[in-house]
Amino acid sequence: MYGSLLMVHAWLRWLVLLSLLYLIYRSVNALRAKRVFTKLDNILRHSTATIAHVQLAVGFALYFTSPVTKYFMANFREAIQYADTAFFGMVHITLMTVAVVLITLGSSLAKRRQGDKHKFRTIITYFLIALVIIFIAIPWPFSPLANRPLLRP
Repeated sequence: MYGSLLMVHAWLRWLVLLSLLYLIYRSVNALRAKRVFTKLDNILRHSTATIAHVQLAVGFALYFTSPVTKYFMANFREAIQYADTAFFGMVHITLMTVAVVLITLGSSLAKRRQGDKHKFRTIITYFLIALVIIFIAIPWPFSPLANRPLLRP
């Protein structure tokens, strides 16, 4: 089960990133063109938040079944000294949770905003901040904290 969760989590991150990037791009262009907030914009807003929530749920399932987490919890003083275990034991899960909370807030606020300009600005602000946090918290192959391959088999 752990291996399957890891694979799903690794592949789903690309869907999260692509949906965030596309929605931010679309919102910036819409704001510049003074375009109306359409039903498609609303569907994309909701879908992006849903994808992020699914990824977070998979991430939590992975976190609580991970041997790294079990080691981290059982040997906190020792584990915190190693970048890899500290990253996955605390940093990754915390930052990703914060990012999804921001996506949720941004989605919810954008839904309730009056005026198309305010809806797009809310999406851009919250989703862009969340995207930056996600980029920081991903274990990129070049990261000094923890690194993983871009694509898992």
